[in-house]
Amino acid sequence: MVSDMQAGITPDFFARYGFNELRAMTPRQLEASGRLVTPLYAGPDDSHYRVISWDEAIDRLAARLKAAGPARSFFYASGRSSNEAGFLLQLLARVFGTNYVNNCSYYCHQASGVGLAASIGAGTGTIRLEDLEHADLYILIGGNPASNHPRLMRSLMLLRRHGGQVVVVNPTRELGLVNFRVPSDVRSLLFGTKIASLYLQPHIGGDIALLTGLAKEVLARGRQDESFIAQATEGFDEFVRQVTSASWDEIERCSGVSHAEICRFAELYMNAKNVVFGWTMGITHHLHGTNNVKMIANLALMRGMVGRHNAGLMPIRGHSNVQGIGSVGVAPQLKKAMLERFEQRLGIEVPKSPGHDTMACMEAALRDEMDVAVCLGGNLYGSNPDAAFAERALSRIGCVAYLTTTLNTGHAWGRGRETLVLPVLPRDEEPQPTTQESMFSYVRLSDGGPARYAGPRSEVSLLTALGRLVLGEHGPIDWRKLENHDAVRQLMSELIPGYEPVADIGRTRQEFHIAGRQLAERQFPTPSGKARFHAVPLPEATNATNGQFRLMTIRSEGQFNTVVYEDEDLYRGQTRRDIILLNPADIKRLGLCVDQPVRVRSVAGEMRYQRVRPFDVRQGNAMMYCPEANVLVPRAVDPESKTPAFKSVLVTVEAEAFSREAQPSA
Repeated sequence: MVSDMQAGITPDFFARYGFNELRAMTPRQLEASGRLVTPLYAGPDDSHYRVISWDEAIDRLAARLKAAGPARSFFYASGRSSNEAGFLLQLLARVFGTNYVNNCSYYCHQASGVGLAASIGAGTGTIRLEDLEHADLYILIGGNPASNHPRLMRSLMLLRRHGGQVVVVNPTRELGLVNFRVPSDVRSLLFGTKIASLYLQPHIGGDIALLTGLAKEVLARGRQDESFIAQATEGFDEFVRQVTSASWDEIERCSGVSHAEICRFAELYMNAKNVVFGWTMGITHHLHGTNNVKMIANLALMRGMVGRHNAGLMPIRGHSNVQGIGSVGVAPQLKKAMLERFEQRLGIEVPKSPGHDTMACMEAALRDEMDVAVCLGGNLYGSNPDAAFAERALSRIGCVAYLTTTLNTGHAWGRGRETLVLPVLPRDEEPQPTTQESMFSYVRLSDGGPARYAGPRSEVSLLTALGRLVLGEHGPIDWRKLENHDAVRQLMSELIPGYEPVADIGRTRQEFHIAGRQLAERQFPTPSGKARFHAVPLPEATNATNGQFRLMTIRSEGQFNTVVYEDEDLYRGQTRRDIILLNPADIKRLGLCVDQPVRVRSVAGEMRYQRVRPFDVRQGNAMMYCPEANVLVPRAVDPESKTPAFKSVLVTVEAEAFSREAQPSA
């Protein structure tokens, strides 16, 4: 919100700063340039953006879509937008005739949805906030909510105060997960709150091995819930064979965690009555990310920690509205129940093709198969792996349109042959209320408020105008009627199972949980009605070899997704971003010194003159900030979720043969 309160960018800015200058800016500098308040356009021969009118901008985009047709257009949404805008974007795409519809979750939590659906039949978390309040053990795997989900820290503080335990599984020791000061609690603010009861640091990518060891210990002690397993699950025997076949030597080598430490973990798990498993992108950003999630589900099923109150599975994806965007249909394929409602209510045949996920759209663009891309929020370029590939792919698209509030690296590096940058209103400036969905499947209402500038438009207003121009006034959708958000929500209630109460939320202001998401009974939304165990093999050895490190990209305290607001990373004690964080023993082994410039290489690219900094990360592993380090991330994806391995990149680190003039240490 503070960023949205910046002064508006004037036309003089774009006359002064061409694409070369914009490319020289950091993500933070672009974000801090001001609010976008006028539509911008650049053609194939332009060196600068120029201001155009709204009429010209929308007419141009509509003409490009009609000329391209549905087979050569794709639609992308981030989690920044409202349910109403996301719903209209995918509605426009379906009526237009394409399933090339996707969202940012393919580069973050898609593995959670796919893995959970395979295990329990539903792709969202199984608990509500009140369940978390009654848990006596919280297992946090591959996440750093102290920086990225600070509201969760209050819940963990209360859990510890009530005598509960928290196990943290993370290759790096994060200060905020050891001790955290909750600003809204005086006692915690003054004295801090101990968070982790047990802190385990596996190798990056060693989670399946660690969890296999945990399962092996539970089985050895006979502490599985035999009644729950027999009554409510299937596939257990195959899972047991997989677990028991793994040797402790293999488990310790692949996880980097000792048998003794895993036994301590098992003691806490076996003695707890109500356990919640939480995880973030440290679990999903792997080529085996879906298997990571399946293995977490296996552990919960072993002791009957799903299908009842006060325990369950909690993918931590509360950033903005990413879960809501998926719920309202921004995905390559509509769920069967939603698809049937679309066709019955609208009298149209919705495309049945598999569609394209985000990476598939980018790959298609590289093959010259895409003429138009419409991006509702986010930074499609900046969120992609292999930045050089992302630039090439987007540059081949005939017209790329960005609906956004501020500048980002995509507007400099992710341009098509033609590029439109369309300024939209943030949530707190919407002229009508909008809704969002939390990670607890709770639909909230935001009031909006007065616009700070005259230029930007409501996303709903822009999308309905585009619908009229592309699809006409007399089709199955009354786009003028849908300029009213209540009308949008009425249609959402008719087409989206579970969203029926949204029809009246503008009038009653009654927020609601989506029915059927909380799994509190031993009955699961699968064909058999039972949850399923999966025999998950250990991935290839996670230890890097031949002098390599396994790198994970990370976000800082002063960052929101790809948007960088501050160079300082408060909890990690860093004041710059052009760094690589290594274990002190690895720095010594390489013969390097603190702040020495190094070259970091992967099969995808390289980064020059990065400064070496010590940090408590497991030996053989490394950390660098995204989106800058995305240049190092290969574009290979998890075969099930289509998610790239942002958290598991093999890199080499070498001292620069010569260094630029030394800068003062920060």
